[in-house]
Amino acid sequence: MKFETKLLKITQRTSNVTSFSFPRPEGLEYKPGQFFFVNLNYKGKELSHHFSFSSSPTEKDSIEFTKKLSDSEYSNALRAAKPGDWAKIDAPYGKFTFEGEYPKIALLGGGIGITPFISICKYATDKGLSNKITLFYSCSTPSDIVFREEFKELAQKNKNLKIVFTVSEATPDWTESTGRINVEMVKRELPDFKDTIFYACGPPPMVKGMEALVESLGLPKKQLRLEYFTGYT
Repeated sequence: MKFETKLLKITQRTSNVTSFSFPRPEGLEYKPGQFFFVNLNYKGKELSHHFSFSSSPTEKDSIEFTKKLSDSEYSNALRAAKPGDWAKIDAPYGKFTFEGEYPKIALLGGGIGITPFISICKYATDKGLSNKITLFYSCSTPSDIVFREEFKELAQKNKNLKIVFTVSEATPDWTESTGRINVEMVKRELPDFKDTIFYACGPPPMVKGMEALVESLGLPKKQLRLEYFTGYT
């Protein structure tokens, strides 16, 4: 579905991560984990980029993407954007989705690769799914955790959702996991990992690492779904 629209809302998530939302038109259907293309006007040029939905299909009034802003031209266009600005959207795309197909899933995310997972977790919670979901989310520091409060609220609402945050550089007040997602962490937090389907999303090196992790757990490739975020431009 292709349509022209206007930017509805801008939400700052962390110091360098921002969400952008647009009205959801009638007839736009998508699955949690899918992505869409967004065209913007900037300095006389039309720029295009694709993003995962960080909104859930259960949210009827708006759709949202979330981006780590860099020094790219597209990021500069987003910095200059304001509510009411024109945009063109082409949606949806992608097969990195979850609507309850598997009884148990583990979501392995790094950095801005968290975006499809917030959509999946919102959807599962809003729909009251009984599927067991364990999210492992790795960031550099506690302040880099995107949707930190939103995930905690979802876990309070959804007894089947478990959130595991881990950081490379802990602050003095950090009481949760430290280090990268590893085999020991998965075995500790997810004892029934052998019966679980794993989803991994993030920068290519991180996703490659998660692919090796699942292999180290002795699981076949059929229990792994991958989504590479090939750059932050």
